Amino acid sequence: MQYHVNGFQPGDPDVQPAAPGHRRAGDPLPQAVDVLIAGSGPAGLCLAAQLARVPQIRTMLVEPKLEPMVKGQADGISVRSMEMFQAFGFGEKVMREAVWIAETTFWAPGADAPLERVARVQDVPDGISEMPHVLINRARVHDMFLDIMRRSPTRLEPDYGLKVVDLAIDPAAAQYPVTVTFEHTAPGREGQTTSVRANYVIGCDGARSNVRSAIGGKLHGDAAHQAWGVMDMLAVTDFPDWRKKSFVRSQEEGILMVLPREGGHLVRLYVELDRLGDDERVADRGMGEQDIIAKAQRIFRPFTLDVKEVVWWSIYEIGHRLTDKFDDVPDSEVATRAPRVMLAGDACHTHSPKAGQGMNVSMGDTFNLGWKLIAVLTGRADASLLHSYSGERRAAARGLVEFDHKWARVVGARAEDDAPGGLPRVAREFVANLPFTCGLTIQYERSALTGAATHQALATGFDIGKRFHSAPVVRLADARPMHLGHCIQADARWRLFLFAAAHDAGGSGGAVATLCDWLEHDGASPLRRHTASGEDVDAVIDTRAVFQQGSHELDYAAMPTLLRPRVGRYGLCDYEKVFCADLERGEDIFAMRGIDRAAGCMVVVRPDQYVGHILPLSARDELAAYFAGALRVRD
Repeated sequence: MQYHVNGFQPGDPDVQPAAPGHRRAGDPLPQAVDVLIAGSGPAGLCLAAQLARVPQIRTMLVEPKLEPMVKGQADGISVRSMEMFQAFGFGEKVMREAVWIAETTFWAPGADAPLERVARVQDVPDGISEMPHVLINRARVHDMFLDIMRRSPTRLEPDYGLKVVDLAIDPAAAQYPVTVTFEHTAPGREGQTTSVRANYVIGCDGARSNVRSAIGGKLHGDAAHQAWGVMDMLAVTDFPDWRKKSFVRSQEEGILMVLPREGGHLVRLYVELDRLGDDERVADRGMGEQDIIAKAQRIFRPFTLDVKEVVWWSIYEIGHRLTDKFDDVPDSEVATRAPRVMLAGDACHTHSPKAGQGMNVSMGDTFNLGWKLIAVLTGRADASLLHSYSGERRAAARGLVEFDHKWARVVGARAEDDAPGGLPRVAREFVANLPFTCGLTIQYERSALTGAATHQALATGFDIGKRFHSAPVVRLADARPMHLGHCIQADARWRLFLFAAAHDAGGSGGAVATLCDWLEHDGASPLRRHTASGEDVDAVIDTRAVFQQGSHELDYAAMPTLLRPRVGRYGLCDYEKVFCADLERGEDIFAMRGIDRAAGCMVVVRPDQYVGHILPLSARDELAAYFAGALRVRD
């Protein structure tokens, strides 16, 4: 973590100096804002946390509820989301508070017992990520995003008690073309309305999204017509795997899932309830918490379940739905206008909680969108960049909905679907789907932001279009072992990693030094073309290098000046740009990620941690062309 760059900063380094000109909690509503976010769930807060860090952007976040969430709803955090949390700076905090899921077990009727353990599966395969799969109260994730917002220069906080009821777009208006109408929900103010104008509106307002309705969007899909109950509880039981993720299927009563929760005692159950008629809704049955408990007790037999306290419960129907488009621009007008209204999370895709992907994919939506909005609103990119949001994230959501549709039926499969003498079908499918449920299979298609796979062989372990798969390195200046991916922060900057060839030690005349000299000084360099006058050299594109030699074989002082840049108002040296393979621990990033030792390569990583391109160290024109497709030329 870097601070003191512009002078000594006492106190908590996570608290940034307040920027002037921004609203504070309790101030009157503004007349206009740059970005208005509807809904303070995971999607809305993930976006707000990114925007709050940019003093130039005025953001407003509205929420119909009157206070922050404290319990209930989603709780599973995939390893991909944990990688994202690391970029925000609270990954370690989540790991300390959360329960780690190391093993998943499967229970089914046996020959000699009503229930027996029939399979154990490692929950996160080795080598897939440095991060664990964890479970934690969603409200705590909200708290951590809210903390970032409060400590950011804009001191952003949600405006509670406001619900978006409608919006109108004036395509001819150059500034603040969207007029948003709110309805107050606080006692004594119900039904009162007000309005705010915005440059961009992001609908994170759930499956019944008024933002989606206002732009003519609809959710399409189907329902499984199956009622499920979910309950967080404190209970006494003799079930052996109470602190493991478990699938339990009884002979006659159906299936449930056990999910241990943080704190050592809390547990969540997902319990299969009744089959619904084609035209029947969950509410028609009038079921409640006692129905969930009674069904769980029957499924667990002969084990006992004595519920001492119900913390939260809900009954829901599985549905798999996806909206046509994630923004307000008809396909016929994509070439002539940029999006002004965009959707994220449940506002544009809904699914069951069985695979634990809802919160994770929702945050993935706005992690994709956040850096793009920042680039557009700070003048670094043209507004047309925002078209890529709908294209990339709708494809990701479509994959989730299709997977969830199949997975929900696998979870409900009966014993007759199991192969004789082998793993139960649910266990087989669970193992096969682990990369998906870890959140690691999303691969963005070829576009201006995702380069061609022409040079993929130079780094086979960094799949173009997929998330950057971190690996251990040693930072040269202080010999600190660390993960390379952990230097990617949620700060809307691009990363350019230079992986040196075998005998290149960074000295003058080598491929890395020659490339760095061009990047730093040549007018055709993307660093020169896309970084504004007066900005630090790494303000837009953060260049770092990784060498194959051990730390004692390299001379930091001989490194190119681009890798030892002078930054901030004092021109202090940034000592954190040069790394080498961690040979002492046998964790060689070049071997782990299939990097061509003889040639080396460049790896471009987008601000959302996805690999944008892989190029030879000599491919200057291709590198310049890639960035020209995403960023504006700056003066």
